[in-house]
Amino acid sequence: MNKMMKSARIFASATVLATTTLLPLQSVFAEESATPPSMVKVEISEDKIQITDDGSHTPPPKPAATQEVHNPYGLEALWREGDIVAKSTLFILVLMSIGTWYIMVTKFIQQAKIKRQGKEAEAKFWDAASIDSAAETLDESSAYRFIAEKGINSTKKHGGNLLERIDFNTWVTISIQRAIDKIQSHLSGGLAFLATVGSTAPFVGLFGTVWGIYHALTAIGISGQASIDKVAGPVGEALIMTAIGLAVAVPAVLGYNWLTRRNKAVLDNVRTFGSDLHTVLLSGEIKNNNNDTK
Repeated sequence: MNKMMKSARIFASATVLATTTLLPLQSVFAEESATPPSMVKVEISEDKIQITDDGSHTPPPKPAATQEVHNPYGLEALWREGDIVAKSTLFILVLMSIGTWYIMVTKFIQQAKIKRQGKEAEAKFWDAASIDSAAETLDESSAYRFIAEKGINSTKKHGGNLLERIDFNTWVTISIQRAIDKIQSHLSGGLAFLATVGSTAPFVGLFGTVWGIYHALTAIGISGQASIDKVAGPVGEALIMTAIGLAVAVPAVLGYNWLTRRNKAVLDNVRTFGSDLHTVLLSGEIKNNNNDTK
């Protein structure tokens, strides 16, 4: 009887031990079987590597949208943030530049036209039968025809009580020289503007630079920050005025010297024509006087 009781106690103890040991394991296995296995997925994109364990598809990140960076400096900022003095200075420099290029182009065309008229006079004028018909062979707008007509008219109008007191040679010389001086004045028109621009444009630009630096330093003093980004921008914008002034002055100086040299070459041809015309007119008067004497 005791043996049976002892065996029952051992069986009961083993049962309790097995129950307490296997039930936690069974619950663990049950939880593991209820939870689906996770999937680990590695995605490689252009900018990074992404690892996901939920099995869902993750799209690659969108590239950042490119935004236009606004430049706070330059000519646009100078005009937008400048006051009335800075804008007026810039406007004056622009007018100087426009006037310079306009005069250079128009004077070049005018000089080329007179050169062409000189070649025409050289080819037609001296081959005419008489001095009157020689002037008619030239174009009405020709500067050489203007000189010829002035010289011819001086020989026909040398009369009267007052003009008779002037020597004929002197009277013809004065008439031709006046015509040449008028052409020279016409050719020299606008060169004074180029000289003025060439000598004053750098100082106008320098004035704009000084004014811009003054306002830049005032703004820096008010803000109380003297960092490089606070100083470089306004001062750099102010220095643009000096660069613009030099860009206006240099073409004006070069154009003035170039046009002056071309004017000298054109006027040399005009004076040569006037000198030859003066000689022809005097020779004709001498012949007429000799015929009258005979």
